[in-house]
Amino acid sequence: MELEIARTRCKERLVWAITQLEGNVDQAQIEKITELIIQTMTGPWRYFHTTEHIFEVGGSVDAIEVLAALFHDIVYVQVDHGMNLNISRYLAPFILEDKGKLIIEKVATLPKDLMFEIVAAVFGLVPGETLSPFKGQNEFLSAVIAAKALEPLLLPSLIAQIAACIEATIPFRGLSPSGLSPSERLYERLIQANHQYNFGWDEEETIAIVKRSVRLVNRDVENFAFPNSADFLDNTWNLMPETNHELSNADSYTVQGYRRSLHKMEEFMNYLKPELVFQQFMGEPDDPTYRILISRTQKNLEVARLYLAIKIITIAILEAISYRLGRNIPLSTLMGELPRPGTSTPTLAQFLPELLITLKPETTLESEVLALLIQGRNQESVYDLKNSPVATYIIQSIGFASVGHLLNQAKAFFSGAISSTDFLRELKSEVLIKIINAVEQVFANRIEALRELSQETTFSKTKRH
Repeated sequence: MELEIARTRCKERLVWAITQLEGNVDQAQIEKITELIIQTMTGPWRYFHTTEHIFEVGGSVDAIEVLAALFHDIVYVQVDHGMNLNISRYLAPFILEDKGKLIIEKVATLPKDLMFEIVAAVFGLVPGETLSPFKGQNEFLSAVIAAKALEPLLLPSLIAQIAACIEATIPFRGLSPSGLSPSERLYERLIQANHQYNFGWDEEETIAIVKRSVRLVNRDVENFAFPNSADFLDNTWNLMPETNHELSNADSYTVQGYRRSLHKMEEFMNYLKPELVFQQFMGEPDDPTYRILISRTQKNLEVARLYLAIKIITIAILEAISYRLGRNIPLSTLMGELPRPGTSTPTLAQFLPELLITLKPETTLESEVLALLIQGRNQESVYDLKNSPVATYIIQSIGFASVGHLLNQAKAFFSGAISSTDFLRELKSEVLIKIINAVEQVFANRIEALRELSQETTFSKTKRH
């Protein structure tokens, strides 16, 4: 049912946008494009970059923005573990793969194709260039697919504008060596493309095209500036299983697998600066709006960094304990399975004693993070609890002042610089003992369940005889 709704919505947007742009509303081609988009965006690993995301990013006002959004995430090699045949056939004439890298064909083997040339000009790419997953590979390939799919329906000048919007969604780019922002560099390339392909844009139109691209990209990353940090963390938790497919198996992903996802996300949040998230070009958005976006992003990043640091310390403790059982065991082995309707299984959290004295947060940031740990993020996750009872117990036992040191020690443990035992010695002994006792209780409960099963089956067998 949801798939049909998404399909209908996608088709309606395509028809509306192409009509607005006075294009060729070819129903057969629109059906084909709809299936292409829906099949890809509903792939098994799509948790955040879904059909709902592309509908939100496109808005409902500007036809170019709507079309660009529908295509902008259609290629996501890291998430989909490659490209399906339906989309790769659009790219096969122009792109070759060599030792896992995607490379634009050289001049001698690159077919003459206006749509590909326009997209390459908008992105500033040349024949023979190696694409990078971290520098616009997915966006470039998505724009090529958009151009080829829409070629029978729209004028080249309109397709160039769609490509410009998709180019703008290359995330988290800073200033060039010459001090130009991503939007300013796009503006320069559009001027060159305008001359090269005779699009007929004047200065005002070219500026408007870049401003449109800024509106689109800022919607693409708007979750970074959500007023509520819990909503921002919801999106973060939806992103993690896209890059770690192990998390899709809720009760079998390993301690190390979960830790790697947290660690990778924490490193990313610490690298990121608000100015790399949102773009501004010639008053789009205006200064007050831009300052709000930057301020909210800074606050959300600070919350996420501390929240993830505490989660990492927690998983490091559990990973260090798990080494006495095996080097790569499921997290549910230690913590118990996630709750399911109609079932009740023992969990680590329920065996932790109530704290009579808790170390209180001292700042507004610490208070907000503690509330997130206790109350949870706003949305349930398919692979994790939305609240964090074990992490709550630990932070209330050790205090926020200990986070920096323990996080550094956890990372030293992950890298092999210190042993699991040495890391656990960094924790207050009374806290560690209570966590180990709780793990023992989880196993004791399972042992008791096995004993009951043994008694039940033995009694049943005796009764039959």
